[in-house]
Amino acid sequence: MLAPSTRVPTTILTMLSVSGLTKRYTDTVALDGVNLSPAPGRTTVLIGPSGCGKSTLLRAFIGLVLPDVGEVHFDGQPVTPADALAVRRRVGYVIQQGGLFPHLTARENVTLLSDHLREDSTQRIQELCSLVRLEESMLSRYPAELSGGQSQRVSLMRALMLDPQVLLLDEPLGALDPMVRAELQTELREIFRKLAKTVVLVTHDLAEAAYFGDEIVLMRNGRIEQQGPFRALVDTPASDFVREFVNAQRALHSTEAA
Repeated sequence: MLAPSTRVPTTILTMLSVSGLTKRYTDTVALDGVNLSPAPGRTTVLIGPSGCGKSTLLRAFIGLVLPDVGEVHFDGQPVTPADALAVRRRVGYVIQQGGLFPHLTARENVTLLSDHLREDSTQRIQELCSLVRLEESMLSRYPAELSGGQSQRVSLMRALMLDPQVLLLDEPLGALDPMVRAELQTELREIFRKLAKTVVLVTHDLAEAAYFGDEIVLMRNGRIEQQGPFRALVDTPASDFVREFVNAQRALHSTEAA
């Protein structure tokens, strides 16, 4: 595995954090007193079983989920419903299967918020096509005419269009076939390290978490069970659950490789 990037441009020294975050849906506790401050310029990966709260936490960072208790801070300021939209314009957000608008071309999806750019968007689009390795001719197509890998590249371009300080990704590769997924894993990690942005990525796959993550956050029942580098989860698990989760993931990948 490549060494984590140590380059942290001043443009991304943004404090993204949650403190005492609790969210309930009737009788279900989605988040239970979560405290987390992703490291600037690094990749933090949220992982855990289905329903553990990782996607809820990701959405809470940008005000798509409002907590019952606790606070979300962005750039040192609390994120409230009144300023959540302004925060979202400073954060790139990518979901599984891209989340592209089917009635818009790929180019129209990418430039959806480009009215906030003062300069012409043509050069920015060319830069992003080069970055995500997508032929610019693909941008004239509609989402239904793109492959899964192409759709995710377009979605990433849209997320990066306004040069956000933070990039949030919710299982961005989960719906892709294994060969395309492996290719995009390599390209995404290169992009993360080249741009050195603050990245928070959700996955259900421990191998993918180890591949991307400078910091791994393993969640269970709305709480953080263990947080730290990948080797710490493997070598010094904080609980029986952590040990069992790691062993189950290893067994799964051994079965897939057989």
